Amino acid sequence: MTDLLLRALAGSKPERTPVWFMRQAGRSLPEYRELRVGTRMLDACLTPDLAAEITLQPVRRHDVDAAVFFSDIVIPLRLAGVEVEIEPGRGPVFARPVRTAADVERVTAIDPADLDGTAIAEAVRIVTAELGATPLIGFAGAPFTLAAYLIEGGPSKDHLRARAMMHADPESWARLAGWLSRISRRFLEIQRDAGAVVVQLFDSWAGSLSPTDYRAHVVPHSTAALEGIGVPAIHFGVGTGPFLADMRLGGVADAVGVDWRMPLDEAVRIVGPDTVVQGNIDPALLQAPWPVLEAHVREVIAQGRGARGHILNLGHGVPPDTDPDQLTRIVRLAHEGAAMGGSGA
Repeated sequence: MTDLLLRALAGSKPERTPVWFMRQAGRSLPEYRELRVGTRMLDACLTPDLAAEITLQPVRRHDVDAAVFFSDIVIPLRLAGVEVEIEPGRGPVFARPVRTAADVERVTAIDPADLDGTAIAEAVRIVTAELGATPLIGFAGAPFTLAAYLIEGGPSKDHLRARAMMHADPESWARLAGWLSRISRRFLEIQRDAGAVVVQLFDSWAGSLSPTDYRAHVVPHSTAALEGIGVPAIHFGVGTGPFLADMRLGGVADAVGVDWRMPLDEAVRIVGPDTVVQGNIDPALLQAPWPVLEAHVREVIAQGRGARGHILNLGHGVPPDTDPDQLTRIVRLAHEGAAMGGSGA
């Protein structure tokens, strides 16, 4: 197995920085857009050969050091029988939002153990059979982000209803978030058991929370989703600078993903030199001329050297209008060792 990623997660500092990209599979690739014609997003995720092919496309094109399983954070909810669709240009939309104690009771009556992961497991097996030495990363949405979608009924700018439930009905919040932690955990386990050797928990909307609310109402549930998972775990959130150290979940997460808002060396100071970090190329700079992007990538790698280990990635996902060649250039730069020997300038 190409073990650069695993060695970095273990803190051994391999000879070069491993690199992969969040959302590397999908919208930025013309071969993906061609393959997806006539197929709805969630249907593509649940069609094993299609999901597998989409997962593999960026590995073939970019030669990244890891594949990340192509799916969507709402797939485990769909598998649990929750009515959800992805509306183009908007995102996940739920037919029946979960806003009252009765709603919470209704949805949490579903046993996460009953999720039928057959399609997911088959897709993972197809992927790992072709990947060979390249590791596969499984992923799931974190409890808060899933709850935000469920409670709001779809995407939201400030997640007011979700944040309100924490205080207006803390019992219902705890019940819902606890159930979602088991849903996420089951989804990760299905991928792990089929061949994923690393997992990542995405908390896309955690940045809308105060540090106090995050620690009291979210950390216990995210911890439960990852604790004892049995493979290295990465925990990533957007806008989590005010509580970045808490993203380690008391040591349960092996690495903390850092978004583009904070210099990586500052993040290392916050989480401590004994923590592996992932990130944090600014996705906006993928639109910049290559010399500008190259200098930025060199700087990110230089800033990551103070960490226990560093995985090169974006500070969020690949934007859909990205030129794929920019990603290939970043990988080639890391693979040639040029960035490792750069001055950061």
